[in-house]
Amino acid sequence: MSGGPAMIAVGPAQDLLARSSRRQRVEPADARAGAVFERVTVAGSDPFFVKRLSPSSDWVMRIAGDHVHRPYLIWQSGLMGQAPDLIDHTVVAMDLTGSGDDTVLTIVMRDVGGSLVPPGDTSVPAAQHARFIAHMAALSSAFWEWEDQIGLTTMAQRLRFFAPDNIAAELTAAEVPGPLAAAAAGWPALAARSPLLSAAARCIHDNPGILTGRLSALPGTFLHGDWKMGNLGSHPDGRTILLDWTLPGAGPACWDLCWYLALNRARLPERKEAAISRFRAALEGHGIATAGWWEEQLDLCLIGIMAVFGWEKALGDAGELAWWHDAAAGAAARRGIAGGRAGR
Repeated sequence: MSGGPAMIAVGPAQDLLARSSRRQRVEPADARAGAVFERVTVAGSDPFFVKRLSPSSDWVMRIAGDHVHRPYLIWQSGLMGQAPDLIDHTVVAMDLTGSGDDTVLTIVMRDVGGSLVPPGDTSVPAAQHARFIAHMAALSSAFWEWEDQIGLTTMAQRLRFFAPDNIAAELTAAEVPGPLAAAAAGWPALAARSPLLSAAARCIHDNPGILTGRLSALPGTFLHGDWKMGNLGSHPDGRTILLDWTLPGAGPACWDLCWYLALNRARLPERKEAAISRFRAALEGHGIATAGWWEEQLDLCLIGIMAVFGWEKALGDAGELAWWHDAAAGAAARRGIAGGRAGR
C-alpha cells in the first residue's frame, strides 16, 4: 500500500483540542466505517465535533483507494472554502499526524448535530428535499467544468467501490463491517433477482472504462461524493449542512444525484423522476445548458450507480429493485451497454 512520505504535524486542530475542557467519545447512528468521534468543549467557544480516521482504521478509505487523505487535500487547497455560501461544511480545522497508512486525519467541525436530518426511514419534508436538490445543483454549477489536479477520487474508483474483488480483503477481517457483509451477500442475490443489473455490474467492475470513457467526453464538475441523509441537515436560514467530504473528486453532476436517489429512497417525499427533473431545472436556473448531454450522462450514471449499489437493491423490496432494473435496462438499451435486455 502507498502512504506517501512521513507526515508529522501539530496544526490548528491539535492546538484547539489541547485547549479542550471536556471530551466525550460518541458513536453517531450513521457511522460505520471505523472512524473515531468525539464531542469536544472548549472554554469560550461553541461545542465541536471531532472525527479521526486513517487508512489503517477506516475501510471506506481503503476500498476507495485513499492513502493520501483526500478530505485534507481539498481543505488545504481551499476547494471546500469555494463551495457556495448556501453549503455549510462545518469544518474549522484539519491536520495530519503520523506516517504511511497509520497517518491520522483529525477533522474538527462545529457541532451541528441538532440540525441534521434525524435517523430513520420517514420522508424528509418536501421543502427540505427541494433545498437539498437545489443546493446540490448550486454546488455542481459553482465548479462547472472543474478538473482534478490534486489526486482525488476517480470515477473508476467510484464504480468499483463495492466490486467483489475490491472488498474481498475486507471480508477476511475478524469483524466484517456490516455494509461489506451485506454487499457480499447482495451481489449473488442480484444475479438471481435481476440478471440484467448483475451482468451490467460485473461488466463495469471488470472494465470501468465502458462508462468512464463516455463520461469523460461530457461536462463534469466537482463531486462531494456522498449525499446521503446521514450527512445532511438544514440551518434555520435554509443553508444546507453537508458533512463527510470523504469521496471528493471530478465527475458528472448526475452522479451525486443518482447517489442521492439510490441511498435515500425511503426518505424521498417525491418520485425519483420528479427529483431528476428538479435537479435538471436547477442546473438550468444556474445558467448550465443541459441540451445535448443530459440524457446520455443521466443514462450512464443510472447504469453506473447500480454497479455500486445493485447489491443493496437486491436485498430490498421488489418495487425499488424493479424501478432501478427498468431505469438501467432502458439506459443500457439506449447506450448499447450490456445488451439492455434480460428478465427480472
